[in-house]
Amino acid sequence: MNTIGAFEAKTHLPRLLDRVEHGETLTITRHGKPVAHLIPVNTDRKRAKEAAARIVKRRQHLKCVPLDELISTIHDGHRY
Repeated sequence: MNTIGAFEAKTHLPRLLDRVEHGETLTITRHGKPVAHLIPVNTDRKRAKEAAARIVKRRQHLKCVPLDELISTIHDGHRY
């Protein structure tokens, strides 16, 4: 992730937007402290798809339990 000062970001915004549009992520700093990130729009969508794929992969290893069996198991653990 590249770091750019606020003045440079203001001065060269069109060029920076081109870089971000091509997939680069930039951090904008003010007085050396990070204040903002410029990220491609599709970054959130990509992260969501990756997370969903990980969930699907993990669920493949789980045993499917019928609802009535699950409820019965829960009730067996309770004393009335």
